[in-house]
Formats: sequence, structure tokens, C-alpha cells
Amino acid sequence: MAIQDNPDLARRTFLAGTGAAALAAPAVHAQTAPIKIGLVAVLTGAGASLGTHLRDGWMLGMRHLDTKIGGRRVETIVIDDELRPDVAVTKVRAAIERDKVDFVVGVVFSNILGAIIRPVTDSGTFLISTNAGPSTLAGRGCSPYFFTTSYNNDQVHSVMGKVAQDSNYRRVFVLTPNYQAGRDAVAGFKSKFQGTIVDEVYVPLTQLDFSAELARIASLRPDAVFTFMPGGLGVNLVKQYRQAGLANIPFLSTFTVDESTLPAQGEAALGFYSAATWAPNMDNPANQAFVRDFEGVFNYVPASYAAHSYDAARLLDSAVRKVGGNLSDKNALRAAIAAADFQSVRGAFRFGINQYPVQDLWQLQVARRPDGRFQTETVRKVLTADIDPWARECRMPVRI
Repeated sequence: MAIQDNPDLARRTFLAGTGAAALAAPAVHAQTAPIKIGLVAVLTGAGASLGTHLRDGWMLGMRHLDTKIGGRRVETIVIDDELRPDVAVTKVRAAIERDKVDFVVGVVFSNILGAIIRPVTDSGTFLISTNAGPSTLAGRGCSPYFFTTSYNNDQVHSVMGKVAQDSNYRRVFVLTPNYQAGRDAVAGFKSKFQGTIVDEVYVPLTQLDFSAELARIASLRPDAVFTFMPGGLGVNLVKQYRQAGLANIPFLSTFTVDESTLPAQGEAALGFYSAATWAPNMDNPANQAFVRDFEGVFNYVPASYAAHSYDAARLLDSAVRKVGGNLSDKNALRAAIAAADFQSVRGAFRFGINQYPVQDLWQLQVARRPDGRFQTETVRKVLTADIDPWARECRMPVRI
């Protein structure tokens, strides 16, 4: 049975080895006991497909590392945040205070990250976001205990702004959900687009019927549409966009057509554009092994949620190895994480001063593979070794 088909997975933990280390002296026990990871992902509701990718990317990382990080055994405690900030805070606090997790990893949505960031970092626990990368934590709100293996929200959306600008589109309709990541999306797009925004529409994060917005697009006839609609929102928007006969208006998107939504969107998404730090067809050995083994284990095409989560496993393995398995020296551990001494599936990767990635970003397009499956594929590199726009506002302390 594939992991994503097991309904009990969110309540299970993954533990390698035996309890023999409990008999060791305390000083030895600290480095032989399992490293505990609290893996936060939305696994119920409309965003569950995104959380499933995130979780499975981490689990493949553990599989490739023989369920060890830096040579130490790992116990992963899977936390379903249910896309409810209050629930996320309660569960994460329990993971820190009761389960004594060493790291918190994951998080799909920025509103969940915004809710848990203080409880985690105030406890002196490192938080590695594998998807959410809000601007609020990239600049003045940066923290020595917070890293992300994904991006700053603005960056990915700015790719589509540059694509629109380079394509000489003059009038663009903008449509995003009404929460932090949606507002970051618009800011990112506008940072590179110099034309006219004919309308800027924000919808509830739970909206699934876009008939009113599509009628508005049809009446305005923009040169292109820019949208950010993750999960179930993206599935419905793409299908309704195609059904409304609007496919002749270029569809520029972020996290709307990707491997988490394409199985449900199918042909309705063919040819639509997206932007990301990574795509399944990237030609490097680390990525080829990741995609091959991911599809072999889970039987579906991975999305960036999985790729960034897989990278987080490799990142922590490199960091714990650098400190010889000793997690007690927080400054040494932080420096080891910041070194990012691992092979990323996306190629070039390093952290900036705010502990957000400095990396390349790409324009992608939905394609059908020879085996009939859909995936996004690289069209062109739009930004090279890009530093997010908020990094200059970060005043990161030298020591914790």
C-alpha cells in the first residue's frame, strides 16, 4: 500500500533502531537517542494533496538516508495542522513540550507558519519551512531559528511578472486568495510587471466557484491573467477557466497548475504556465534519483512541495553530520544548517543572510509525458541566483 493511501499515517511515527541507547550514560545517550522531527503538513481538507506531497518528500528523504540524520536514528512525528492555525499551535506545542522534538519541519500554508513561528522559535527549536516563505519572516521578522528550503513568496510570483513584462502584455487581471501568501503573490508579480492591472481580486481561501470572477475577466478581455490558487482552488479555477472559453487569454500562474493539482485538472491545464524553483524534468543526478524513486515508491509525480521537503531532509543530514551528531550547541548547529552542504534536487542552492534560499527560478509549462501523466517542465530560467527583496531588511544576530 502506498503511504498516501494509509488513513492512519498522520497518527503514526517512523522509528528506526532499538531502545538500547536508553541504557547508556546521559552524555552518550544525548547523541545516540533518536532525533525527533515534528513534521507539520495539512493532511485533511482541500489542501491535503499539498501536504501529502510534502510528507512523502520527507519520507523519501528518510528512506534514502536509511532513516538517519547525520548518522543518528530519526523518529518522525507527523502533525496534521488541518489548515487551522489554532489546531496547528496546539499540536506543535505538544510536540515541543511533550514529545521534545529537536526540529520542526514542513508547513504548506503561510497562515499556519505565522501561527506557529513564535511557539517554535521562542522555545529555541529550529524550524525548517519546506514550503511557506512569507515576506513577514524574510525581512525585519527574520529569526536565527528559522530557515526555509523553498523560497520567499514574492520571488516565485515575480517570475510571472517578468514573464508578462517580457511578453509585452500591457493589461493583466490579477486573482489570488485573501491571505498573506495571496498578498505576497500580488506584490511579487507587480515588482516585475510595469503594465496596467485592470482588476485586482481577492477571494476567500475556501472559494471553489469562480463564475463571477470569470465573467469579469471575459468582460475586461485582458492580455493575460495572473493567478495564485493552491490546491482545490486551483483545480476548480483551471477547469472553469477552460469551460468558460477563456483559454485564448494566457494563463500565468503560481502554485495553481503543478503536480499536486494536475492529476485532477488533466487536459484542462495543458499549455498553462507556472513558475517555480524546480521541475521534475530538471537534468541533474540528484533530481533524477529523487523523481525516479519517488514515483517508484508513491506512484505519482512529485510536486515542488515534495522536492523542497526532500531537500530539507538532506540539509539536516548535512548539518547534523557537521556537528558530529551533537545538537546541544545551537550556534554550531545553526552555522551547519546555514552552510547548506548538500546536493539539492534543483541544482545551485545556498542561504542568504535571512536564511532564505539564493537560487534560480524558472518559467514552467504543463506538458503530457509519453506515459500519459502530466507534469510541469522548464521553459526558461528567468531569475539567476536570486536574492529575495526583503533580505536587506533582515538584521540577523551573529549568535543566538
